[in-house]
Amino acid sequence: MSLTHRDVATVGIGGPVGSGKTSLLTEIVPELRASGLDVGVIANDILTQEDADRLRERFDGVVPPELVAGVETGACPHTGIREDPSMNLRQIDAFLDDHPELDLVLIESGGDNLAATFNPELADYSLYVISVAEGDDIPRKRGPGVVDCDLLVINKTDLAPHVDADLDAMERDADDVRDGPFVFTDCKAREGLDEVLAHVREGVLFA
Repeated sequence: MSLTHRDVATVGIGGPVGSGKTSLLTEIVPELRASGLDVGVIANDILTQEDADRLRERFDGVVPPELVAGVETGACPHTGIREDPSMNLRQIDAFLDDHPELDLVLIESGGDNLAATFNPELADYSLYVISVAEGDDIPRKRGPGVVDCDLLVINKTDLAPHVDADLDAMERDADDVRDGPFVFTDCKAREGLDEVLAHVREGVLFA
């Protein structure tokens, strides 16, 4: 089967477990659909379909269930998004076989700041999601996840007072280590999501 993934725009969403990737997807995918875009979603996991099943439940009535798929990498998920993205590319191709009208595929994968970077053959645009609960020193550690992504999402800002995270310091450090944009978000309160959507649309759909 030939890979035709370049017929559809692709966005990679990486970040550690618990950073809020699923919550971010839950909020932005319906907005993308409401704007008239046909969207598919891929969730990478090591041995299960659990993440994909959870997303199907959250997208019930919003995204056709056949357009939410799980990729079982059999190893650390970053293997399937960075070193050998062929499994994800085949899944995108399978989407296109039945839904050639697709405008956008979002590819979610866990991984730490050193690992969760996307092969350019897989993702036209990439987000890296961190939680303030991981520590306000994450940006200044300059890992490739934080530095090299197209958009850094600093999530769960509502937790900052409870974990003594200094958002001003995170903003200064992110600005210092990155050439690209970053956004603070609180998915529960829907804060910052319009900015994320604007960056995705500008970086991928209208590039």
